[in-house]
Amino acid sequence: MAAFLLGAVFLIVQPQIVPSRPAINSKAETTSQSVQRDLLKKTSQKNYFKENVHSNGSCQQLPHTIIIGVRKGGTRALLEMLSLHPDIAAAESEVHFFDWEDHYRNGLQWYINKMPFSYPHQITVEKTPAYFTSPKVPERVYNMNQSMRLLLILRDPSERVLSDYTQVFYNHMQKHKPYPSIEQFLIKDGELNVDYKAINRSLYYIHMQNWLKYFPLDRIHIVDGDKLIKDPFPEIEKVESFLKLSPQINASNFYFNKTKGFYCLRDSGRERCLHESKGRAHPQVDTRLLEKLQEYFHEPNKKFFELVGRTFDWH
Repeated sequence: MAAFLLGAVFLIVQPQIVPSRPAINSKAETTSQSVQRDLLKKTSQKNYFKENVHSNGSCQQLPHTIIIGVRKGGTRALLEMLSLHPDIAAAESEVHFFDWEDHYRNGLQWYINKMPFSYPHQITVEKTPAYFTSPKVPERVYNMNQSMRLLLILRDPSERVLSDYTQVFYNHMQKHKPYPSIEQFLIKDGELNVDYKAINRSLYYIHMQNWLKYFPLDRIHIVDGDKLIKDPFPEIEKVESFLKLSPQINASNFYFNKTKGFYCLRDSGRERCLHESKGRAHPQVDTRLLEKLQEYFHEPNKKFFELVGRTFDWH
């Protein structure tokens, strides 16, 4: 009897065994993560949110495909080209649902309300280039839809760095604000400044590893952004195949605009080009500095090629 009572006491005071979790740095962070888990659980319940239905039979719904990046890789061009397909319904603006806390806190109903109205046979697509380099986004997307098909468009990392700088430079110019030369960002104490954010965004293998923790490689289609600029049709054909779309986009949907220096679109006789902010000339960079930048990316590129089982024509 005494042994039985002792055993009962032991069971009562024995700490409950729970699955191990990553170490948390602070109580505040623990609370924040708990709130996020509860929010996602709540907003993932099928009956918690509604798909806004239009009288014509279309409705707003969660995206079936997301263009996750990369910034200055050609995401806008990819979305515009993909929109040529009649079975694609694309969100007009970058939603930043998964990477901006203020947006994510609003829940999936808010996200749905940002989507375009689409018909049952259409695929809803949204694109936010910042998703690729945000550490918290892959898990959040996975928790919403484990079978999500993802599109990732990449360019030569060195060229992407220059495009990144160019965009910020022109944004400052339009606001009549001074902005340092690119050399001031790329060089620090006589060496390449590897802490420059634009360089970090081009370390593709680091960010890809994070996505592959949650999505298998066959769920992530990588678009060659450099080839998309030079000859868009073959790349779009591959995207159609990945999304299991019927082949509707043709070579005749693209024409080279000599004035702008890049391909524009032709849809039902109507011609349209990307915004004038696209295709801007990069700043002149000293050849030795450019070579140093390309040399820095050599090993990271090699790791990325091994990770995805594919090579790209990068420096």
